[in-house]
Amino acid sequence: MLVEFSLIERARSGDEAAFNQVVQAYRKRILGTISRLIGRPEDVEDVAQEVFVRLFYSLDQLRSPEVFEPWLYRLTSNAAYDYLRRRQKRKMEARMADLSEEQVVLADAGAGTRQNSQDNQAAAIREFVHDLLEEVSEEDRVLLLMKEVEGLSLKELQEIYGLKENAMKVRLFRARQRVLKAYEQSKEKLGSVLSWKVPND
Repeated sequence: MLVEFSLIERARSGDEAAFNQVVQAYRKRILGTISRLIGRPEDVEDVAQEVFVRLFYSLDQLRSPEVFEPWLYRLTSNAAYDYLRRRQKRKMEARMADLSEEQVVLADAGAGTRQNSQDNQAAAIREFVHDLLEEVSEEDRVLLLMKEVEGLSLKELQEIYGLKENAMKVRLFRARQRVLKAYEQSKEKLGSVLSWKVPND
């Protein structure tokens, strides 16, 4: 714990000064967690602000100060996931315009110079990486980041997701299997990209 239980209890009771102290104590950790979960530094502050607002309006629902940290992490992961869903929706809405541009690039690839062909191959590799990330659901991404990057224990994840131990293990196992499956499928695609022959001038 970064703060004393008594400080959390005071904040839960409506003490604004105590609440501000709690926020300052956890601010750096929350910012780091959000940064790793969403992968977009320019939006970290906005998501963090949303976390702190949610914290302010729901702190009185905390069962006890002892479970504050996993509870705060749940607020943080939920806010990050909400952000990712909104971003995914915006990307879907813009996909048609992006697709038409990609089609133009692909149509011109065969007629370009050797340098243009190499540029197109590099673009195809970048597209492969993008597609791999798209194959993994935001739920799986957030869960595995919390476990593998943030280093949360199984018990902490149980608190966050409200699941029993066996159910949490199954959820982790399935998330890992889906990531491995996406990777194996994408390796085949990457192999075809790398073996693509550069047309003669």
